[in-house]
Amino acid sequence: MEFLAILIVVLAAFLIFRFFRQRMYLKTLTEDQFREGYRKAQLIDVREPQEFKRGHILGARNIPVTQMKQRLVELRTDKPVYLYCQGGSRAARAAQLLHKKGYKNINVLKGGFKKWTGKIKQS
Repeated sequence: MEFLAILIVVLAAFLIFRFFRQRMYLKTLTEDQFREGYRKAQLIDVREPQEFKRGHILGARNIPVTQMKQRLVELRTDKPVYLYCQGGSRAARAAQLLHKKGYKNINVLKGGFKKWTGKIKQS
């Protein structure tokens, strides 16, 4: 029982540490904030291609988080990166990878594509 309590405390501490560390390099933007800046940035949809085809934000490029490491050459380090996925978790993983590779201006859409009310394109 004591081991379980220690394990829970350690896990909670790890999650809290990770949350605050992520906030140092990642900006989570509301839809309005996201709209203000994404046209001057690299807009990346990190969902899988079949999700992208069903609908995506107008002007977005599809680089799935599962391919991000192999496709980093497609992204510039000197321009802001705006990421989104369906709900936010994959975009956060992509942001972590980009941060490790030296990207500085990383932004994620709060709530992901499912909360987006702007223009979309469907293939």
